[in-house]
Amino acid sequence: MATSEDNLGGRLPLLAPDALDADQQKLYDALMAKMVPWANKSGFRADTADGRVIGPFNAMLRSPRISQAMLALTNAEGEFTALSERVRQVVILTVGALWRADYELYAHAAVGAQAGFDAATVAALVAGQKPASLTAEEGIAYDFTHRLTAEHQVDPALYEHAVATFGEKGVVDLIYLAGHYMIISGLLNTFAVPAPAAS
Repeated sequence: MATSEDNLGGRLPLLAPDALDADQQKLYDALMAKMVPWANKSGFRADTADGRVIGPFNAMLRSPRISQAMLALTNAEGEFTALSERVRQVVILTVGALWRADYELYAHAAVGAQAGFDAATVAALVAGQKPASLTAEEGIAYDFTHRLTAEHQVDPALYEHAVATFGEKGVVDLIYLAGHYMIISGLLNTFAVPAPAAS
């Protein structure tokens, strides 16, 4: 029987937990152990009432072994990054806005609010605008991410500002984070994954 949540996979049917093969089940278990609880704690949905995963995770189940490696990157970035949580959310929302990835913006608007951004700042980032309220560090992260994502080049002056602000490791971490969310946004947009309706 169809439910109102069936359309949350976009172009892909949501996979039922009892229909997964062994590799998919391993990935699903990892998602349910870490990503879904984190989403719930952060204020957005990553699964349905009957336990199917949504957002990029439903698409990831179609290639579970490579997606396990992606999940390892997600975990490593969160653990070892040199970037503050607020800078991370500026980067993620900047990428999501440039890609117009509805689910990404929905999810990280919630995470950005938890990181301490006010509603106007989050709304500006979601709209693809640079908020005046950003700190100098956050502003450089926005400029760097926007330039890299939109133009695929970083000019010398911006590069020097980024290195002076974040160090060489921090700049590498910025690139890893932005690239990771370009992949996530690519999954979301290719499969036309919507944001859940407000409840």
